[in-house]
Amino acid sequence: MLEVENLAVDYGKHVALHCVSLAMQEGETVVILGANGAGKSTLLKSIAGLVRPREGATVDFSSSNIVGLPAHEVLERGIALVPEGRGIFPDLTVAENLFLGAYARRARKDEAANLAMVLDLFPRLAERRQQTVATMSGGEQQMVAIGRALMSAPKLLMLDEPSLGLAPVLVGELFQSLARIGRSGVSLLIVEQNVRISLSIADRGYLLEAGRIVGHGPADRLADDPAVQHAFLGAAADN
Repeated sequence: MLEVENLAVDYGKHVALHCVSLAMQEGETVVILGANGAGKSTLLKSIAGLVRPREGATVDFSSSNIVGLPAHEVLERGIALVPEGRGIFPDLTVAENLFLGAYARRARKDEAANLAMVLDLFPRLAERRQQTVATMSGGEQQMVAIGRALMSAPKLLMLDEPSLGLAPVLVGELFQSLARIGRSGVSLLIVEQNVRISLSIADRGYLLEAGRIVGHGPADRLADDPAVQHAFLGAAADN
């Protein structure tokens, strides 16, 4: 479904990614783990068309190289990104934010069905459809951000640090919802520092350090390997 080869990104003289390669199959949940500054966000932004990699990179999605496509066209191909910080419109209502997610051509004919799915997944949003998003808690705002992305009917949903800033009880609820999304058939690519909970819902994981993939394997093996966690994830493994 997704195959990334030789993805390298520079920010001026700073090399953010060094020839990163990874792959995932349709319906898989894959997590990218690593410390702050490892290049995780840049990786997702590159796939989403928000950052342009060096020449020579390929991002093959559903048998088509999408490198160089603008972000809105990547979205039309079926890839949605929930960025770090959520990227929602705080002065708009829940409903207005969700319907903006259905702007993609691919999503318009199934808008009603997608909305019903989102509200079933996040009942709190159904209760607060007319509430201004700025007045909601961080956990509720994250629900809005994920719901808006789902309204685009993605084949692949990418999430950048979805648990950031959330209370532990809300983190558990959030990852239960992500597991439900994965079981529905949507592929998930998740950047996350909370090692234990992210691996608990994943099929496989990649370890990213200083812009390089330094390890990968089945999620259960990574979760049970203290040497790997200590070497690549440090204190994050205890979160």
